Amino acid sequence: MTQLDTEDAKLVTLARSARGRTGAPEGAAVRDTDGRTYLAATVALPSLQLSALQAAVAAAVSSGVEGLEAAAVVSAAGAVEEAGLAAVHDLAPGAPVYLAGPDGTLVTTA
Repeated sequence: MTQLDTEDAKLVTLARSARGRTGAPEGAAVRDTDGRTYLAATVALPSLQLSALQAAVAAAVSSGVEGLEAAAVVSAAGAVEEAGLAAVHDLAPGAPVYLAGPDGTLVTTA
């Protein structure tokens, strides 16, 4: 697997911190076209369920972001969930979405 550049590796670090801080199954981070980052963990409430990636995209959009450069998800899952991937691609069809394991090791790029 290829190494991430510094900015993309930072996304993985932020996603790991969101996951670790909350004990959630997933953490995610997105970087907008101005270089700002937004991070989130899985939301699992009786009335609201969002993947970490959906929540990170929602945080970015609610801050006025109109485009994304890249995203990262830290999870034990073998793939990025489709709804979160679709949310990223709504803003940036070509943006890479990195999936890393809980230890931060890159698993794949979607």
